[in-house]
Amino acid sequence: MTVLTPDALEDALRGIGAERYHHLHPFHRALHDGQLSRGQVQAWALNRYYYQSRIPAKDATLLARLPTAELRREWRSRLVDHDGDAPGTGGVARWLVLTDGLGLDRDTVTSLAGLLPATRFSVDAYVEFVRDRTVLEAVASSLTELFSPLIIGERVSGMLRHYDFVTPETLAYFTPRLTQAPKDSDFALAYVREHARTEEQQRGALDALKFKCSLLWTMLDALDYSYVSPGRIPPGAFRPA
Repeated sequence: MTVLTPDALEDALRGIGAERYHHLHPFHRALHDGQLSRGQVQAWALNRYYYQSRIPAKDATLLARLPTAELRREWRSRLVDHDGDAPGTGGVARWLVLTDGLGLDRDTVTSLAGLLPATRFSVDAYVEFVRDRTVLEAVASSLTELFSPLIIGERVSGMLRHYDFVTPETLAYFTPRLTQAPKDSDFALAYVREHARTEEQQRGALDALKFKCSLLWTMLDALDYSYVSPGRIPPGAFRPA
C-alpha cells in the first residue's frame, strides 16, 4: 500500500462500507422486508439496546483523550445526542420507547439479563477499541455513520409497511439520526482525511472501519443464529413469548 491522497483515502473508506456495512446482512434484509416474527424483532431491539446504551460511554472515553478544546466541543455533542440533556431525552431514551412499543418490559431491557453473549462481547470490544487505540483509529471507527442514513430509510419504511405492531411513534429514535449522523460523519471524515497522512496511519484508519463493520455484522450473525436459523438460543438469553 502506498500513501493515498485524501480523496483516494475517502474512496477506500466508502468502499469498505459498500462491501461490509451491515445493511447487506440477511438478518437486516429480513427485518426490513417483513420476514421476521414479532419475537424476532423484539430480540433485535433488546440486543441493539446494549449497543445504543454504550455509545455514550464510548464517546466519553474518546472525549477525554482529545487534545484540544475545539475537538472536545465538537465531540461532546454526541453525548447530548445519545444521553440527552434531561431525563427522558436523547437517543437511548428514544430506543426504550421503541422497545416499549414492541411490547418488551423496560426493566427487562435495561437489566441486560437477556443479552446474547456475542452482543455483549462485540459492544464491549468496541468501547475497548476506542479506549486503547489511537485517536485517529477511534475517530475512523465511527465512520459507519457515513452509511447509516441508507439503512435508516430502509428500516423505517420497511418496518412501517410490513409490521402492524410498529408505529411511527415506536420508530421515533431514527428521525433525529437522519441529521445527526451526517453531521457527525462529516466531521469524522474531515478529521481522518487531514490526520491520516502516512501509510501506517491510513492503514490504521481503514482497518478501524473494517473492525467496526465486522462487529456490527457479528451482532447480526448472533441474532440470526439464535432466533432465525437454526434458532439455537443460548442459556440465559431472551426467549420470545
